[in-house]
Amino acid sequence: MTPNASLRTMVRELRDHPSIRSKLDIAASTQTLGLTALSEGQPGDDCAVLPNKEGFDLFSCEGFINAFVKADPWFAGWCGVMVNISDILSMGGRPKAVTNAIWAPNAEQAQPVLAGMKAASLAYGVPVVGGHTNLRTDELQLSVSIIGQATKVISSFDARPGDVLICAVDLRGSYREPFDNWNAALTTPPAKLRETMEILPNLAEEGIVTSGKDISQGGIVGTALMLAEASGVAMDIQLEALPKPQNVDMTRWLRSFPSFGFLLSVRPENADAVCAAFTEHGVSATPCGDVSEGSALHLTGREGTAAFWDHNRTPYLNLSSKEAAHA
Repeated sequence: MTPNASLRTMVRELRDHPSIRSKLDIAASTQTLGLTALSEGQPGDDCAVLPNKEGFDLFSCEGFINAFVKADPWFAGWCGVMVNISDILSMGGRPKAVTNAIWAPNAEQAQPVLAGMKAASLAYGVPVVGGHTNLRTDELQLSVSIIGQATKVISSFDARPGDVLICAVDLRGSYREPFDNWNAALTTPPAKLRETMEILPNLAEEGIVTSGKDISQGGIVGTALMLAEASGVAMDIQLEALPKPQNVDMTRWLRSFPSFGFLLSVRPENADAVCAAFTEHGVSATPCGDVSEGSALHLTGREGTAAFWDHNRTPYLNLSSKEAAHA
């Protein structure tokens, strides 16, 4: 095997994977709507950011792949609440309420989806306050929206050269097969779930996180690429430094969607304090890379370094700020 052959294979597989490439669809929608990173609400962040007198209202929405909803309807309903909460938390906010839109052939098939939503709402302490129901469609479909509030915002647009990347993931769980969803939430007591919901708002209010995103569809590599593009910077991820469950293939882990996972950029002097805030609650958090000038995301392992994506040559979400200081 030639040097770096396995790393190049990993990069190629990740670049071609549907969970990574599906994000490219976003650019087509924002272009049609005439949205840029400078539009109202700051498109490209995990939530729309709407200033108010006390700070910021945060608004987000998630739609779910039909095959996922059909295969695991109860967990899809749970995820409808859970992933929206992560969007609010990633921006330093506290979730307030969720609404849903569900389509199903009948009430019987809608029931497990709604039951999953109810269970998550009770576990996290975030109420479901309404929504839309259609019980006369051909198949199950689900979309869930959330509102939250923040005093100070953690944005995707503020990573700076010289920052340290930190990956924080709750590893206490397992895959919800056959999908790449790493589920730690269902094995965590509700009281502990609610405790971890305070970590990022507290860090935002302390002002020690420069920038960040929740690890969503697209996994660690897709999230890092979105963060790098939004901020107009380059990033290098050191694979062996990532928190990772034992006996999980690295390629799969890099595209996985954890129930509680965040990628943050911080100034070097703040890295220890940020990691400690997570580990205090049993969440694994480690420095895993660096932010520099440029536009490429690199993956570095024992076998060398490989370029994953250059967002200047090939835009990803195409929502980087035209005024970014480091673009």
